[in-house]
Amino acid sequence: MSKTRQVRGTLRRGFHVRTFSTDLPVPRVIPRHTHEQHQLVYASTGVITVRTDRGMWVVPSHRAVWMPAGMEHEIETSGFVAMRTLYLDAELSDGFPSQCIVVSVSPLLRELILQACRIGVLNGANAEHARLIAVLIDQMHVLPTVAFQLPLPLDPRAQRAARTILSAPGDESSIDEICRQAGASRRTLERLFFSETGMTTGMWRQQARVLRALQLLGAGHSVTSVALDVGYSGTSAFVAMFKKAIGTTPGAYARRKASRV
Repeated sequence: MSKTRQVRGTLRRGFHVRTFSTDLPVPRVIPRHTHEQHQLVYASTGVITVRTDRGMWVVPSHRAVWMPAGMEHEIETSGFVAMRTLYLDAELSDGFPSQCIVVSVSPLLRELILQACRIGVLNGANAEHARLIAVLIDQMHVLPTVAFQLPLPLDPRAQRAARTILSAPGDESSIDEICRQAGASRRTLERLFFSETGMTTGMWRQQARVLRALQLLGAGHSVTSVALDVGYSGTSAFVAMFKKAIGTTPGAYARRKASRV
């Protein structure tokens, strides 16, 4: 996440880390809400999707999503989701990210999260809890981020194009046709997408397809059906695209089953 920083001052009396554990066997949408604390949501199995006004973040198993305090968000689950959440006081440490990001969870951090959830509330006045909090924060500051996000553009025309793509990532309409539906020239939309998301419209649609594939595979769909759903007429090209984006084949990804905790 960033360079290691120290825990601020002496941990004061009262909780500093709260936890929440839940198993969701069927898909569910948790409506928009906010928290006063920073939030780290870990998926030990299944897939979590977080949506805000600025974009969406897809969180496969063994990853987590970091959300800063006060960020309004919605959560959607795919497949059997074992969700473990940490809520951290905003004053615990300097240097926490101010934006939503997806991170890889190391085996050590996984065990720290699970131990915190078993305890329930970590109180800074308790010496054992204080040590666990310090190690948790140290680990969170050095987590590698992963590119499982899709930023939304701000311009209304670009937003219309983005929502058209998101509504049907596998649609084979040309980028030019999507631009016409959005009421802007391709040159204008390319400029808007790149300046506001860092991607061309083609790159943005490709990322939308990757994230949709992660959601569907997490929900248990077959590789063939996922390939068709995200716009591929056969599996070979889809497998190549997925492996390039994720680092493994969709079949290997789908077979990777984590223990329900």
